[in-house]
Amino acid sequence: MATRPYSETLKEVLKDPKDVAEYLGVVLKEEDEAGFLVALRNIAEVRGMAEVAKLAGVGRESLYKTLSENGNPKLSTLVSVLHGIGIRLSFEPENDGHAAR
Repeated sequence: MATRPYSETLKEVLKDPKDVAEYLGVVLKEEDEAGFLVALRNIAEVRGMAEVAKLAGVGRESLYKTLSENGNPKLSTLVSVLHGIGIRLSFEPENDGHAAR
């Protein structure tokens, strides 16, 4: 049985917007900010960093910095990058819709 490197499989999966949304959701649940930024970077690299930067309205070099493990993007930048990769930020109730006390 032949196997493919993880990076090749990831690149293939990250071409489908539904898979991208699921991937980001899983990474976000881990509550690891650096890991989330790396996941966004993986997606941006598959989509083409220059194209994502253009769609997000940021410079390519700025996008690389923003999506590094040490990046600290503002919410507006994060939303712009998500737009650049074709993903919308949304929210849902954590439990049964009742606020935690």
